[in-house]
Amino acid sequence: MAYKIMIMGASYGSLLASKILFGGHSVHLICLPAEADLINVEGFRVRMPVKGRKDQIEIDSRKLPGKVTAGGAEGVEPKNYDLIGLAMQEPQYRSAGVRELLDAVAKSRVPCMSIMNMPPLPYVKRIPGLDYDALKPAYTDPTVWDNFDPGCLTLCSPDPQAIRPPEEKVNVLQVTLPTNFKVARFSSDKSTDILRQLEKDIDAVRFDTPEGKIELPVKLRVHDSIFVPLAKWAMLLAGNYRCVTRDGMRTAQEAVHSDIETSRSVYNFVNDLVVKLGALPSDLVPFEKYAAAAQSLSRPASAARALQNGAPNIERADKLVQLIAKQKGLSHPAIDAQVTLVDARLDANRKKAAA
Repeated sequence: MAYKIMIMGASYGSLLASKILFGGHSVHLICLPAEADLINVEGFRVRMPVKGRKDQIEIDSRKLPGKVTAGGAEGVEPKNYDLIGLAMQEPQYRSAGVRELLDAVAKSRVPCMSIMNMPPLPYVKRIPGLDYDALKPAYTDPTVWDNFDPGCLTLCSPDPQAIRPPEEKVNVLQVTLPTNFKVARFSSDKSTDILRQLEKDIDAVRFDTPEGKIELPVKLRVHDSIFVPLAKWAMLLAGNYRCVTRDGMRTAQEAVHSDIETSRSVYNFVNDLVVKLGALPSDLVPFEKYAAAAQSLSRPASAARALQNGAPNIERADKLVQLIAKQKGLSHPAIDAQVTLVDARLDANRKKAAA
């Protein structure tokens, strides 16, 4: 069966879209007018490295079995879709037009899969035993999530790393770390079946090259545990947020490896916290595996780049983890210091914008 899928956010969203289109499904991307016009005329390109090959491969959406379209947030009917993906940064969901569409998605009860580093508040409500109101300060505007049924929303960990090369058109995405998407099941078996079908379709993908058909990296992995996507939290706090420095930013590789013992301590603290919430240790990724992958992360994380560019709001998974730890009577000095630093950098950006 071919599904109709909408993804809010064409930048990172085009990576997952490229895999879905191989299965003959149709994808509609919600994005800015200039992006939409370009994608509707030229499609999009996703470039990625493949193990054992010297040259990267390029996926051209126009050559895939499925069809891609793009447009703005206005006039979209979520009920026309089988699945909806959220691939924007968390602060963007409160912007005009996007906010109204997100609310329509919530009210439609169409299965919705977040592909954000920051888990939406309704997904956090699937974790038992937390004071959810006390977590709201971690969100740019928690009210945008008010109308979601937690059972209709799931989380897909955005483990693959990708960037828009600045010298290219906005319909080009470069994959820098081709790992797998890890998604938790929905509450409903029927909704979860959609994810399992996509997983199967993506597994079956074979890409034509001069030397024959090859398997591509970046799969979709569906898990019964709601905690598997939270394996990303330790990576974010040990790496991504520690790219933010007092007077600038550093690469993720430097953030992890310049003080490996602090990185290990933060990472293991967060993993231990997720186990306290209900995860099995096997749901999570060992520090050594992450540290090895971080060797290739030669750019600052997106949160650090946004801060450096003067953003007044960024995703605050660092603050969310800190607040959850606090509810469990736990804290880590390096996490507290980093949250304070990010708070100060955001405050400075807001004052500068208001001046």
